Amino acid sequence: MKAAVFHGPNQPLKIEQVEIDEPREREVLMRTVASGVCHSDLHFVDGLYPFPPPAVLGHEGAGIVEKIGSQVAYVKPGDHVIACLTVFCGYCEMCMSGHLNLCTNRASTQRGPQDKPRLSQGGKPMGQFADLSTYAEKMLVHENALVKIGDDMPLDRAALIGCGVMTGVGAALNTAKVEPGSTVAVFGAGGVGLAVIQGARIAGARKIIAVDKFEHKLALAKRLGATDAVDASSTDPVQKIRELSDGGVDYSFEAIGLKVAAEQAFECLGSGGVATIVGMVPLG
Repeated sequence: MKAAVFHGPNQPLKIEQVEIDEPREREVLMRTVASGVCHSDLHFVDGLYPFPPPAVLGHEGAGIVEKIGSQVAYVKPGDHVIACLTVFCGYCEMCMSGHLNLCTNRASTQRGPQDKPRLSQGGKPMGQFADLSTYAEKMLVHENALVKIGDDMPLDRAALIGCGVMTGVGAALNTAKVEPGSTVAVFGAGGVGLAVIQGARIAGARKIIAVDKFEHKLALAKRLGATDAVDASSTDPVQKIRELSDGGVDYSFEAIGLKVAAEQAFECLGSGGVATIVGMVPLG
């Protein structure tokens, strides 16, 4: 199959032939129909986070099941699925307490060093990013790395649910637990920030302040639930947020991955407020 191969930081990805194995007992082989290009992947390409090459990046995908392992019961060939970057075993302490995203039993969802690798090139193993590697024509994953969806959902939209939508909506509803009637500030109106805004709206926040440096992003943020917009290119966002929220917001979210924005997310809080740093701030 063809895949976009990562050969090291500050090098362009190259479209190359990659070997993919057949599915084992609890594995699924799927055809990748669509993959989002998440900024997190760019962090690794730019060397801001380490990842050993060679590897296939990508973690925001959707596709159609082609083959299943002998013990797979959740999906069947032909099913439409979204790839999930928090693969879980289902029976470790974290999983049994309902925290599937914090699963610690990686040995049950990955192949061991003595096993044939899922991805290889020239007989040598390749890294599988987030246990997915969506920048490829096909994906070989554990069955718990998939979520089955209806056939009527367009797969190019479904792919974005796998990371951006769930990261943002989940930050508002599950991590911060935004309360009805509260005030919210969101730094960054990209894919994740827009999802945070929608999550805050679903939660019933009465004021949702979007912060960005680009006018078209702020306009889209208001279409998707923001009540106010702050242009950080010409305004001190902390001061403006404090003015709009009578002294500071109840919840703030950083959805960019910038040190200065993370600091501003704390500085704009009111008494007892909670800041949730969603973006991947580079190491150091």
